[in-house]
Amino acid sequence: MTIGAHLVTRRFGYTHHGIYVGDGKVLHYAGWSRSLRRAPVQEASLREFADGHEIRVERMPDTRYSRDEVIRRAYSRLGEDCYRVTTNNCEHFCAWCLCGESRSDQIDALIALPHRCLHTLVNTLTQFVRAKPIRVSTDRPAYWRSHPLRVYTK
Repeated sequence: MTIGAHLVTRRFGYTHHGIYVGDGKVLHYAGWSRSLRRAPVQEASLREFADGHEIRVERMPDTRYSRDEVIRRAYSRLGEDCYRVTTNNCEHFCAWCLCGESRSDQIDALIALPHRCLHTLVNTLTQFVRAKPIRVSTDRPAYWRSHPLRVYTK
């Protein structure tokens, strides 16, 4: 694992993000990752950061800063306690450290979900309205008219 790497660990329903700073330490916006009380940007061991989950390195092709600068930027926010799940979470923190731009793909996807659902519903209804009606005959075939339905019981 190289210093300045963007680390991600999958949690129940979301992914948690941090910056590897060397010596087995990670800087991350703890937020609500450990309890229902928000926590500040903090330094944690890899084990504490993983919290029993697998860690992977996230490749960010638009990384703007050197590894040393990424770490400097991460440490500049150590102790910050302004966590907001939709506007200032652990993923926003890592993107800012690496690219200088605070963003979260998870939040973007969550915001887009109602729009995608509505789009799917509108497309489905449009296809239904445009569909040619199917003609269903209520006439019984000649065989059924001459042979009434019989129910047999024991």
